[in-house]
Amino acid sequence: MEEVAVAHRNAKSTSDYVALSLLRMMRWGMDLATGYKHDKAVAKGQKDAKDAKSTSSMTEHKWLMRFVFLESVAGVPGMVAGMLRHLHSLRRMKRDNGWIETLLEESYNERMHLLTFLKIAEPGWFMRLMVLGAQGVFFNGFFVCYLLSPRTCHRFVGYLEEEAVITYTRTIQDLDAGKLPMFAKMQAPDIAVKYWNMPEGSRSMRDLLLYIRADESKHREVNHTLGNLDQKNDPNPYASKFEDESRPHPVKDIKYSRPQGWERDEAL
Repeated sequence: MEEVAVAHRNAKSTSDYVALSLLRMMRWGMDLATGYKHDKAVAKGQKDAKDAKSTSSMTEHKWLMRFVFLESVAGVPGMVAGMLRHLHSLRRMKRDNGWIETLLEESYNERMHLLTFLKIAEPGWFMRLMVLGAQGVFFNGFFVCYLLSPRTCHRFVGYLEEEAVITYTRTIQDLDAGKLPMFAKMQAPDIAVKYWNMPEGSRSMRDLLLYIRADESKHREVNHTLGNLDQKNDPNPYASKFEDESRPHPVKDIKYSRPQGWERDEAL
């Protein structure tokens, strides 16, 4: 989990550019809603977090509000995509080749992230209103977009998860730099300990952030990979068994990591 790193998949097609543009627009709105402000040099990796200006640092409260907003949005795509593929399977009276289970698992995992953070911080009426508005717009928008172009939607989610990895990486950097003293003393809530089966001695807030970042890195990989496949006919490689298990291939855990996703010829 310590080796999980920030990564970006370059846009290659019109579909990719559309997804990336939508993500950047959404990122602007998320930054505005959560009051996000971070030292640019630190964000680019050009300066250690310890040297960041205090006026640009994020507080524990701001980070938590960003987590809540992010996870409340991130839990939508998997459920919408899983629901639509479920209905599609019923209409066609054919199997879905394992996609539905992975998508629903993803939405459940994101919801657990949200429930974990809600044990730590209680959002105020303004944040709840922002989440309500964002979810209403995002759910319906994603629903329509998935009907039109599932590939673009999976690429969008891949880019969204890239941002999630960046968010948690920067939080860990701030924590290690001593800028988040409350987090440094905090232990993971019981819901997190049980969900991730966190061992004794590894239940700090930093450990929790590592677990969640690892989850997000896997979602990043999964959606970029799904975006590379034939949406109607290809099987889900994360629900498949490979003849040669010794060679690197898509897996549910982080044994074989491919941040930019697996290309179609590698995944099948």
